[in-house]
Amino acid sequence: MPLPDDYLKYEHRRHGMDQSLYDWRPSGERKPVTWPGGKALAAMIVVPVEWHRLNPQGKPLRHPGAMMTPWPDLRHYTTRDYGNRVGIFRLLDALAATGLHATIPVNAVLLERARPLVEAIKEGGHEIAAYGLEADRIHWSGLEPGEEERWIGETREAFARAGLNPRVWMSPARQQSFDTLKLIAGHGFDVCLDWEQDSVPVAMRTPSGEVSAVPLSNELDDRTLLIDRRQSEDEWADQILEAARLMISEAPRAGGQVLSFSLTPYVSGQPFRMHAVRRVLEALAGNDDVWSATASQIAGAAS
Repeated sequence: MPLPDDYLKYEHRRHGMDQSLYDWRPSGERKPVTWPGGKALAAMIVVPVEWHRLNPQGKPLRHPGAMMTPWPDLRHYTTRDYGNRVGIFRLLDALAATGLHATIPVNAVLLERARPLVEAIKEGGHEIAAYGLEADRIHWSGLEPGEEERWIGETREAFARAGLNPRVWMSPARQQSFDTLKLIAGHGFDVCLDWEQDSVPVAMRTPSGEVSAVPLSNELDDRTLLIDRRQSEDEWADQILEAARLMISEAPRAGGQVLSFSLTPYVSGQPFRMHAVRRVLEALAGNDDVWSATASQIAGAAS
């Protein structure tokens, strides 16, 4: 059976990227980034604060960490709730002990549901980012017209009611539609944590203005390595610190880069994993080549 005539046709096939958000170029051709104080490496620690439903709709996909067994999936639900009640406070204490500050994306529905937690985050001097409405409101191009913009507007309004005006956006499941960057820019967000195509911030062009994509590594994510790939806590910690070592060694040639990783409260906030968390944080805090910074600080320094 012959192939249809248009089978090999793709309107975006050309040299470089198949989208116009940013230009293609190898790392050796970019202007080196210089971090404050001449530091070789910017370390961005991200602590996602999520609200998972007992009965997620799972459209178009289930958020990583969503319920898995028939409703009500109390085993997984209560583990996630443990993260927001117990685990995150261990992480906040460990950050405070090392003097490090994190970027903490928060689902908008938790701003009132977990107000004491939000206050603790603010008191710790951390940057609060918008994490959409909730974990089950996934942004994708199959949404009804206007629905995604309504969600983003409702998220912005919820943060305003809580007295917060974040610059930084992270989408639930880090999933976007073709319009997400344009829509968040139109609602005042100019930093995004969904993309990881580089080791430095990348300026993304949208009709509503520029958004800085500060890379957040899924390859060093605690849930990815500890849960999905079933690595040990020491292996996970070793990989973060080895990434830091190599990137620092590359600084004379490549300039400053971003080391980023997530600490998920219900994963790394477990008591048997805190030894690895403390080892990573203490090593980064004690390294004179490392600048511990929030997403907006990194975006500002790279611009």
